[in-house]
Amino acid sequence: MRLIVVAGARPNFIKIAPLMPALAAAGIDAGLVHTGQHYDASLSDVFFTDLDIPEPRWHLGVGSGTHAVQTGTAMMLLEELFVAEKPDAVVVVGDVNSTLAGALAAAKIGVPVVHLEAGLRSGDMSMPEEVNRLVTDQLSSMLLAPTPDAVEHLAAEGVDGSRVHFVGNIMAESVLRNVEGARSRRACTRFGVESGAFILATIHRPENTDVAQNLSAIVEALLGAGSPVVFPVHPRTLAKLASAGIRADGGVRTVDPVGYLDMLSLQCDAAAVITDSGGVQEEACILGVPCVTVRRNTERAVTLQAGANRLVSPTVDAITAGIAEALASPRGWAVPDRWDDRVSARVVEALASGVAPLAGW
Repeated sequence: MRLIVVAGARPNFIKIAPLMPALAAAGIDAGLVHTGQHYDASLSDVFFTDLDIPEPRWHLGVGSGTHAVQTGTAMMLLEELFVAEKPDAVVVVGDVNSTLAGALAAAKIGVPVVHLEAGLRSGDMSMPEEVNRLVTDQLSSMLLAPTPDAVEHLAAEGVDGSRVHFVGNIMAESVLRNVEGARSRRACTRFGVESGAFILATIHRPENTDVAQNLSAIVEALLGAGSPVVFPVHPRTLAKLASAGIRADGGVRTVDPVGYLDMLSLQCDAAAVITDSGGVQEEACILGVPCVTVRRNTERAVTLQAGANRLVSPTVDAITAGIAEALASPRGWAVPDRWDDRVSARVVEALASGVAPLAGW
């Protein structure tokens, strides 16, 4: 079997890290294409180094732009690649623009699509990722679901159950394979904070960064958290802070984006995590660190059900209450089913069963 695996952004790199060696060990010829959706070294290169991901066979250099420009550019370049290489199937990962571009380009020329992390839903169509998830799943010949509720979502949407495989959360496999090395880094000491005595914050979603009132409330709540805050700042967030004239100083340590292992290290040592990232919600759940998610909704509802996470609105009072609840909460929750170190093996098993094209091809 010859596969092309499409990746383009930070979350994709984390998810393909255990997948690529598992495919190679199974004798599957899987070539990696990096679309270049994330091209900054702090959001791309460092993850290949930290996770020992093999060098991509193809680099497309898509770069930044609006959702339409980024998706359209990636789609055109991927179609050209798929036509030339004639893979048996294309594997797309997660819910970024490169995911949708890969699914569209492959489906339109009759190449079966395999979606790793299928079936997640927030129910919020204002999220670009929700649009990407819905369309990608409808175009996919094989859907690899991370949670039981993802399987249920796909069934409710009329997806043929024979195309769906509950393999588990491959993000968990990356965490479990790297957690010991991450703990030993003690990244918190580089930022002048002690283990268990600081809060880690990550904020990058437009619903928070593009609304000055929301971004100001988040920073105010962090400043009043009562503990030092380490805040690795995404380039978009940094620009929005500056344009809105919002100063995150005092007890909030704004730092450059960190690599995967350093981020895991910070999460391991944090008293709590404040985020709007889907992946960080999952990582905190796996690592046993209470999380506060500043969003209207989340596609990672399983983390709420486990007791690892709480969802709050972007107001000072709501975030402050969420932090207090997180810090006081017990950490003994059960990790969701199949969030283990065998996810890539189950993916290989699913692929071995055969990837049938959609009707008409």
